[in-house]
Amino acid sequence: MEIKHISHLNDIHNCKLFGLMPNKEEIYSFELVNKNGMKVQVINYGATVTSIQIPVNGKLTDVVLGFDNLESYLESYNLPSAPYFGTTVGRYAGRIHNATFNLNDKKFELDGNNNGNTLHGGVMGFGRKAWSVVRVTSDENPSITFGLLSEHLDENFPGEMTVYLTYTLTEENELKLEYKATSTEDTVINLTHHSYFNLDGHDANVLEQQMFIKSAKMLETNSDNIPTGNYTDLTNHDFDFRAPKNCPFPIDNSFVVNSKTEIVAQLISLKNNLRMNVYTDQPSVHIYVGGNCFGKLKGKENVDYNAQSGICFETQNFPDAPNQAHFPNAVLRKGEEYTQKTLYKFESLN
Repeated sequence: MEIKHISHLNDIHNCKLFGLMPNKEEIYSFELVNKNGMKVQVINYGATVTSIQIPVNGKLTDVVLGFDNLESYLESYNLPSAPYFGTTVGRYAGRIHNATFNLNDKKFELDGNNNGNTLHGGVMGFGRKAWSVVRVTSDENPSITFGLLSEHLDENFPGEMTVYLTYTLTEENELKLEYKATSTEDTVINLTHHSYFNLDGHDANVLEQQMFIKSAKMLETNSDNIPTGNYTDLTNHDFDFRAPKNCPFPIDNSFVVNSKTEIVAQLISLKNNLRMNVYTDQPSVHIYVGGNCFGKLKGKENVDYNAQSGICFETQNFPDAPNQAHFPNAVLRKGEEYTQKTLYKFESLN
């Protein structure tokens, strides 16, 4: 399988060179702009969102964490725990217990890059790869499609996998993510988006904002944050966010959701009078704030980030689903197509 690549990227409007990979491969930055003045910047390294700028009170507010240059994204993976700012996570988002799974009576041993477990696809996941630029549209609802060919046994996952991700910025201030993937062999897959959001701006503290999650239960986990297979009832629980309340710290939990048409989560800024609604066709949204990701990290515009600078809404299948028979299916069969849709909508509270 071959990914078709736009050869003349310099001819594309709102496209500029972002940096060079160690092998001298060029990485480009692309900007999507809608009629309201909202801007989304993405790079083809990791199919990563580097900036989302929302018009607020007559000026643009950047509501995601990130870096100004490619070198900082590359170096962030050398940290004790990489932040994965704005990246596309694959082949398998979240943790896989003991870095192993069985498929078709065969055991696959992965890289135990997180306390002996596999996290976010292993050491060289999709977020560390240069994606091809397949298609770019402008005018109304501008979009960009990235493609990636992941070879057979990439991070020891079976099957040559072809992945496409389309980002669309709608005229309703929505950032729409549409994933598609096929494999030459039966395999497992779980893709997600890893932006850290902050509606007060990427230089602010997210704990002053409120969160809503339409979820009555979350996955129970052990001390290594591996699902036990059981669920935690959120009734009278500190993590019951069915009524909006302040963002917690720290949090690293998967909430069970079940709606392809309704809002599954919200982030609310009373300061900027701004709300982000999250929609997805996935069975969970993993909420992450802080943890051991970074103590103090220099971000874009020379901002010092800390563990309370942003919050992730990782829409995905359950972590460790390949090892939990009663969890939603994580197997992509040869000849079938994986699809995933997630949408982040930004709107005024008025």
